[in-house]
Amino acid sequence: MMSCSPSSSSSEEEDESFESYRRGGYHAVKIGDQFAGGRYIAQKKLGWGQFSTVWLAYDTKDEKYVALKIQKSAAQFVQAALHEIDILSAIGDGTPSHTKFVAQLIDHFKHTGPNGNHLCMVLEFLGDSLLRLIKYTRYKGIPLKKVREICTCILIGLDYLHREHGIIHTDLKPENILLISPINPSRDPLSSGASPILERPEGSISPSPSHMEKRLKRRARRMSMSLSIGRGDSIDEYPKRNIEEIDVRCKIVDFGNACWADNQFTDLVQTRQYRAPEVILQAGYSYSIDMWSFACIAFELATGDMLFNPRAGQGFSEDEDHLALMMELLGKFPKKIATSGAKCKDFFDRFGDLKRIRRLKMCPLKKLLVERYKFSEKDANEFSEFLLPLLDLSPEKRPSAQQCLQHPWIKDIDYAPFDIINNGNSLENLNVGMRNLQIAVGK
Repeated sequence: MMSCSPSSSSSEEEDESFESYRRGGYHAVKIGDQFAGGRYIAQKKLGWGQFSTVWLAYDTKDEKYVALKIQKSAAQFVQAALHEIDILSAIGDGTPSHTKFVAQLIDHFKHTGPNGNHLCMVLEFLGDSLLRLIKYTRYKGIPLKKVREICTCILIGLDYLHREHGIIHTDLKPENILLISPINPSRDPLSSGASPILERPEGSISPSPSHMEKRLKRRARRMSMSLSIGRGDSIDEYPKRNIEEIDVRCKIVDFGNACWADNQFTDLVQTRQYRAPEVILQAGYSYSIDMWSFACIAFELATGDMLFNPRAGQGFSEDEDHLALMMELLGKFPKKIATSGAKCKDFFDRFGDLKRIRRLKMCPLKKLLVERYKFSEKDANEFSEFLLPLLDLSPEKRPSAQQCLQHPWIKDIDYAPFDIINNGNSLENLNVGMRNLQIAVGK
């Protein structure tokens, strides 16, 4: 049984598998490659996921940088992309989503390559993920004022998704929330002053399988040299900046697993460490699972550690350890919760106790913040009072995003106007978003 003290996240893989560049898999991209009849030109790779790769591209029509997401070509990935396009189109329908702190779909099209037909999505170019921001602080935690600013952006985004569109994100985590600009200004194509690449570099050819395999192996060797700091690539690549200088406005991204509340596709949702108890117990879910994940993210931002990082052990599963960690922090499950759900009898006896993990080390949240993370009593009180309702083991008791925006820990902070231009779109003052929310609820 793991102790109730959270631990740092596991490392990220540096590159996608070479074996996935095959029929039905990824599309091999070379810098300077053109898409959509030459409108979008690949500049550099930004990242990858199990379903797609993402590239910085230049939009020659609107003369701006964008993120180009290229899906794998197999039928199941095409279907997933169509679903994400539906969600993103609904989010952007009739409302300027750049004011709501959610990703903005610009365009979508089909691209034919040697590995099949790939659906492509064009999204606004954004910066680093919150995971990289956590890495940037060397997992020591972000100042609470900055955490509150980030939380406010996320909550406005969640309120927009939940209340205005009836959408549950279902996979909220630091990797799926992006800052509006890179931590390292030299990586921002807008501020760096570099000219866009408009054609393939002279003499370049499409990447062959052997060339790609060698490149991936070289990156794997570099990766092995930087594992000592955990979670992927080295943070030493970033210039030293005062955290107070970093623009922490952010947006929710990656809607590939999102669903409408009244049209859910699967019982198993959420990344393990951010998974709500009702999902583990298969007791049904709604918007409140996003609120649980949000609380886990807020804790991770403030401390640098995951709130829950379960591990399977001798005689018990990862799920059971996860439930035990929740109980150590939050107390015993209400009988109604412990006896509901398709899997409740796998874990709990008739008294609501875990069957295979009998000895728990209770560790309330406030005590954890003070003793392990050296929070002041005042900060620990205020932060735990904000988080604990979101971590209620009864899903129906968790506050909504709309209610959280009215909580004193969020509401009583002053924000500077959001007057920085991003991709030619002036983001409105965050206070405007708050005023719009208050108008919408009749305040």
